[in-house]
Amino acid sequence: MILGIDLGTSMVKAACFSQTGDCLAVAARRSSPTPLGGGAVEQDFEEIVRAVSDVVQEACRECPTVDAIGITGQSDGLWLLDEQGFGVGRAVSWLDDRGNPYLQDWIDRGVFEAVFRRNANAIFPGSHAPLLAALRATRPDLIAAAHTASYLKDGILQRLTGVRFTDASDASLPFLDIEARDYDPEILRLLGLEEMARLLAPVLPAPGRAFPLDARGTALIGLPVGTPVHAGPFDLVACPIGAGANRVGDGLIIVGTTLACEVLTDRVDRSGPPVGMTLCMPAGGRWIRSMPATVGTATLDWVLEMIGACHSEVDSLIARSRPGANGVTALPFFSATGERAPFVDVRARGQLSGLNTWTTKADLVTAVCESVAYAARHCIEAAGLTGDVSICGGGANSQIWSQMVADVLQRPLKIARRPEVGARGAAIAAMDAAGIAYDYEAWTRPETVIEPRQEAAEHYRNGFAHYLETVESARGLWNSPHRKC
Repeated sequence: MILGIDLGTSMVKAACFSQTGDCLAVAARRSSPTPLGGGAVEQDFEEIVRAVSDVVQEACRECPTVDAIGITGQSDGLWLLDEQGFGVGRAVSWLDDRGNPYLQDWIDRGVFEAVFRRNANAIFPGSHAPLLAALRATRPDLIAAAHTASYLKDGILQRLTGVRFTDASDASLPFLDIEARDYDPEILRLLGLEEMARLLAPVLPAPGRAFPLDARGTALIGLPVGTPVHAGPFDLVACPIGAGANRVGDGLIIVGTTLACEVLTDRVDRSGPPVGMTLCMPAGGRWIRSMPATVGTATLDWVLEMIGACHSEVDSLIARSRPGANGVTALPFFSATGERAPFVDVRARGQLSGLNTWTTKADLVTAVCESVAYAARHCIEAAGLTGDVSICGGGANSQIWSQMVADVLQRPLKIARRPEVGARGAAIAAMDAAGIAYDYEAWTRPETVIEPRQEAAEHYRNGFAHYLETVESARGLWNSPHRKC
């Protein structure tokens, strides 16, 4: 049996898989980020450690023999740990916007683009660089006390095995030379963060390796000492692995808290607009070109809360409206940190327009879901999709919403094998690292394929064109000198 652990933004999960890729058991615990006001969002690392202990023991209760453990999870944020792998304070979530002014300064001075031209990754406010700059200014005591500026899954690896490493997927943004797979001192210099080099964990060379569970790890999760443990890749890379995107040009749309649209590539392109991420795959010579927009189910959550509805009502609400939402349109940029793909603008904000006294709750939900579908097309095309495309994430559980995405793309849409696509990818990466043989096609076969409706093609082609026009107009207004907030 293979165990996959997925350290999500709001949930910690463990999934047990058979040798043929069947999911045998899943356990989950909530671990929500805590908004503290003023844009600060933090998480308790020890709470997550306890959640890992609970979910692994629960998932493995009926499946006690584990051949390997794979760990994936949210990336970015700032998990400052001491030498033993304990937090020196509460972790700063990737949702935190304290890095906004530092990123804006780098954008204004051309540093942001200069970094992109070196490593094909666009820094965003919740990544290591802006957060390190923010804490250096406001909490230098935490920086001084830290031994590692860690990523979450690497912190869990340290607590299970005692090793201090990161993998190239997490490290890709913001400090890595993604072809050499080592830190680029020039990037640190450009950002004025040279002294932070001491906090960066060593990067494992491709294709990574598994480490034996130690006595402290055994006490934590109850599995035998010596069980192989592999941390990495993080969720934006684990999900396409778990969804079967294994040919150059294949793509994946993750409709989760955020909307991540990704394409597998065999080259690093630094020449285009400075947006998105280029993330190292476990094997050398392969990267994921990712457009991780801040829109997603969080945008839908907002409108559902505003109208007093729940997720189970989404399909019925969309069914009570119609394509085009009776004239209501939306821009889904509701994150306080702005947008990071397929364009970067910390001032980006959401909007609903075309409202009138006949507008219904169903129209509002339909307009928001359409806007996320348009954003998905915007992002996946910017990422360079040429092959097959799959979909996963909580939003993919809505049959009507998934059909809408297929109609907007006018491409067949594979529903990735469920459950737990990220944990599945982590388990596959762990088997590769531990040298365990398996059938990749069996592990990643899609559940079904949604065909686009030809009768919807013209409507959504026009709707997408209007969406792009609205985005372009709104960007000028977001950055107007007359805007005061």
